[in-house]
Amino acid sequence: MLAQEASGGPRISAANAAAEALRINVGDGVSDARVKAQFLQVEAADPKSDAAALKHLALWAMRYTPSVAPFDKENGADGFFLDISGAASLFGGEDKLIADLAHRLERFGLSARLALADTPGMAWALSRFHSSSRIILPSLADADVLENKTLAEKALADLPIGALRLAPATRKTLRRLGFKRVGALIDAPRAPFAARFEAELLKRLDQALGRVPEPLVFLSPPPSYRKIIRLIEPILTQDTIIALSKRLMRSLVFALRRDGVGARQLRLALYRVDGEVFSFDLGLAMPTRDFEHVGRLLALKLERLGSQDLLSARAKRMRSGKGRDFPRTWGKFGKTLPEAIDADFGFEAVSLDITLAERMDPRQSGLAGVSGDSDRAARCAALIDGLRQRLGPRSVKRLAPVESHLPEKAETSRDAADVPPSWRSSWTSSCARPASARLRPPLLLRRAEPAQVVALMPEGAPRRFHWRGEMHAVALAQGPERIAAEWWRERKPQPTRDYYLVENEEGRRFWLYREGLYGRETVSPRWFVHGFFA
Repeated sequence: MLAQEASGGPRISAANAAAEALRINVGDGVSDARVKAQFLQVEAADPKSDAAALKHLALWAMRYTPSVAPFDKENGADGFFLDISGAASLFGGEDKLIADLAHRLERFGLSARLALADTPGMAWALSRFHSSSRIILPSLADADVLENKTLAEKALADLPIGALRLAPATRKTLRRLGFKRVGALIDAPRAPFAARFEAELLKRLDQALGRVPEPLVFLSPPPSYRKIIRLIEPILTQDTIIALSKRLMRSLVFALRRDGVGARQLRLALYRVDGEVFSFDLGLAMPTRDFEHVGRLLALKLERLGSQDLLSARAKRMRSGKGRDFPRTWGKFGKTLPEAIDADFGFEAVSLDITLAERMDPRQSGLAGVSGDSDRAARCAALIDGLRQRLGPRSVKRLAPVESHLPEKAETSRDAADVPPSWRSSWTSSCARPASARLRPPLLLRRAEPAQVVALMPEGAPRRFHWRGEMHAVALAQGPERIAAEWWRERKPQPTRDYYLVENEEGRRFWLYREGLYGRETVSPRWFVHGFFA
């Protein structure tokens, strides 16, 4: 279950089928729910993340129709409306469209209830309260209007009062007056309801029956950043393709700057004269509008493909005994394309698509000392982009912090381009450690290695230590930095560590720690070498 804070204590905002089987409903207090079932798993609700996920799913649903409206808070904020007028025929009919939508949502791991009706209110009511999880009502635009209208009213009449999307106080009053089904409201006179209740009651009823319109706020489709150049004569060389790619990217800069975004992922497509298409995906560490940078990355990517071709060609020649000569990579009019890109008679069109655009905050320039951090972050991103194109997209890693006090668990390895948007404004922390951070060695051993240490007292700093068959005399020592064990993660008690930064007489610096507190955790503390400083 999910719970959120409310007056009188936390209340349930969402529950699964097992909880509903125990008669635990949305709106109940968490304390009351625990009385019914003490083994409940309750997590805090995150409405902002839910809204973002719903919007993302609604954008995906634009594959069926451009008119998609996510549910607002009054509708439960847990679904969306699709206006498929004129679009159902593209999928072979309404039933096939609904079946395809249900199948794809099921593959996503989402159990959806789908309903098709003439009005949003009717579709919402049927999707939530009808006995079937998938229902299609005949349209009033069909030939037999009266019969279809009667079927719609009958389908709505059998549903409970909650199907009208009324306020909780209104639903409670109606139930107290004996109105449990919508059919009782349809057949009753309207004047008493207008005098006793707010206009919401009759408005919701009329919206469901199509008597008054219900305007929806549809999502705007995401902007498309795509340019294509059709050529009079086919092109064959790598240099020409890179020049055209920079020209395409340059033509997209105005639209990117207007929308305040930058390109994070791009796709270059080459259209051969015989209809064959070659495409290349390019990922960037940070959003950019620099067409020169994009051109350099494309050149590096093509060079890496060419290097792979050279290596494979060299291996073939060595196996055939023809020597170590490399095939030529330059043609008459410039550098030729790798063998993986068969130009044949040339390419007659080149297109560039920005498949992922992300927010790109404006940067201050022209003031000394203001734009240094942003420029450093951009240079760091450019370095990562270049290395990824030369070595492969999965070959460049970065260290990311982890919530742990223990040094060997405080960082993890991630893809260098996988940077959360919230970090990019201060991405220099990924390239340089802040001055306020605790001192940590740039090289940490995979496992701490035991050492024999001589100290003046059991809890004192080391004076000499023997490690890897060599004796080191300590000239300077700094510490200790005490790091306690993570008792909430370990089943057995772990000893405390005291870390020292020591420098031997040759100027080499080591990171040592003493394991166990003398007299409290152990009578004979052990020493380990854990890392090295420059």
